[in-house]
Amino acid sequence: MKKHHFSWSGLYLTVVFIILYAPIVYLVVYSFSAGTTMEKYHGFSLRHYADLFADTRMITIVFNTLIVALLAALIATIVGTLGALAIKETRGKVRNSLLSLNNVLMVSPDVIIGASFLIFFTMLGIRLGFVSVLLSHIAFCIPIVVLMVLPKLNELSPTLVDAAYDLGASRWQALSQVILPAITPGIGAGFFMALTYSLDDFAVTFFVTGNGFSTLSVEIYSRARQGINLEINALSALMLLASLLLVGGYYLISKHGGRRHRVVAVKEGDAQ
Repeated sequence: MKKHHFSWSGLYLTVVFIILYAPIVYLVVYSFSAGTTMEKYHGFSLRHYADLFADTRMITIVFNTLIVALLAALIATIVGTLGALAIKETRGKVRNSLLSLNNVLMVSPDVIIGASFLIFFTMLGIRLGFVSVLLSHIAFCIPIVVLMVLPKLNELSPTLVDAAYDLGASRWQALSQVILPAITPGIGAGFFMALTYSLDDFAVTFFVTGNGFSTLSVEIYSRARQGINLEINALSALMLLASLLLVGGYYLISKHGGRRHRVVAVKEGDAQ
């Protein structure tokens, strides 16, 4: 019979998870409160969810946020993947310089990035709104995708690509049938990371959004300044549920893909 020994690391990990998730649980629980504040729980009610779905402005902002996030993540994934492929082909100081430039937006404070984009769009005469927010999100999502894709490219065996060329594959065939399938997990991870960053961003969006267009982060900030509204709790609970579903779906897809690759590898080994 095994004895369970006390572990300080386990206790520390438990405390960290409690600190991280307790506010989220608190927020979700009060989204079902019949009251109007989080000072006291007034019994179970779905009134705040009903208020949320009746709030046409908030629904419009949710769609704005999703459209910006999906477009930014998709475009950033395409550009970032091509950028990672280009960086992989470079060597020496050029490669290091490109990586350094790619990391500038990762290490720079969001306030500085937002102010820079604001000045840039003002100089070009671009009206602040959907376009400015989308361009900004694409810009800071690209480095994330590059950092997700590059490790997969580095793991790719050069002999595999050389074998494709030896078998008569063109450059496009090698890219589409050998390289891209091999780095698909990195591309998928880059897309989901870019999507998450775009959905969560506040500082940059706050600088480049204009009148008549807003995203969830900016709208929630504006409403929070006027007082706590449990409609925001209901929205946050739904977003948490959507996030859990996305993470679970990505995990299942990755697990299924990994199992499929193992089965193929075993069959190829048996054939040899």
